[in-house]
Amino acid sequence: MRKPAIGTAALSGALALAGLAAPAASAATPNLVFSDVTVNKGKAIVVGTTRTVDVPVTYTLTRPAGLVLDNRKTFAAVMLYRGTLKSLANELDPDIMPTCTTTATTDTTVTESCTETIPVDPSNSLYEAADATTWKAAGLYAHVDSTVSDDFLSSETDVAIWGNLGTAKAQRAAKLTADASPEPVAKGRTITVKGKLTRADWDLTRYKGYPDQKAVLQFRPAGSSTYANVKGITSGTGGALSTTVKASKSGYYRYVFAGTTTTAATKATGDYIKVK
Repeated sequence: MRKPAIGTAALSGALALAGLAAPAASAATPNLVFSDVTVNKGKAIVVGTTRTVDVPVTYTLTRPAGLVLDNRKTFAAVMLYRGTLKSLANELDPDIMPTCTTTATTDTTVTESCTETIPVDPSNSLYEAADATTWKAAGLYAHVDSTVSDDFLSSETDVAIWGNLGTAKAQRAAKLTADASPEPVAKGRTITVKGKLTRADWDLTRYKGYPDQKAVLQFRPAGSSTYANVKGITSGTGGALSTTVKASKSGYYRYVFAGTTTTAATKATGDYIKVK
């Protein structure tokens, strides 16, 4: 079942983390500078169908010296988003507050080195194939002043988001198998190597066949640690792979997939064939 899409008028889910409501009257937004944003150490975020992937984020934050980020009424963090800030297609937010260490100060500013973690749960965070794309990083600031009693409630919220601070690619995880037969086989006879290429379908929350993709059959002789390319092959219906080779020596056959823009690279576990 397809998960519900996020609303285009939604504010960052990080607001919920701080217990903030949608903004009402706004106070003056402080001048925050987010820089050197690095997501997942610069690597693609590869997500399967069940396991939550914890994505590390590091950045430098420069803030006014008089601004206190207490992570209760006032906080700042980095989020990831797809689409535009005006019309969010999806977003990924930290579930705990960043950890920051002061690295420099002036009379008017404080500069901090910050780290945070954004959990990516495929069952809740990723909604469709379009999520396998390049996401953008944004700096988020929020402050709330509220008074709550049995007789009176008042809340004033200030929210600001600075977009296009960096990028991070999200990819579907892929799986690949290899099965060589018959076994054992006489030297010079034909070996058939079958396999299957699948990738994560976030909408269906399962792995699904990935057809019409290039894969390479490789062979590693027994006693060696190095695989060599044998031939290329294209996956068929349901991601099926099948090709034949002549048996020359005992060793391991496997398929290798180099990946695409939306899908991560993967390789099968080598399947051993004894040649007599």
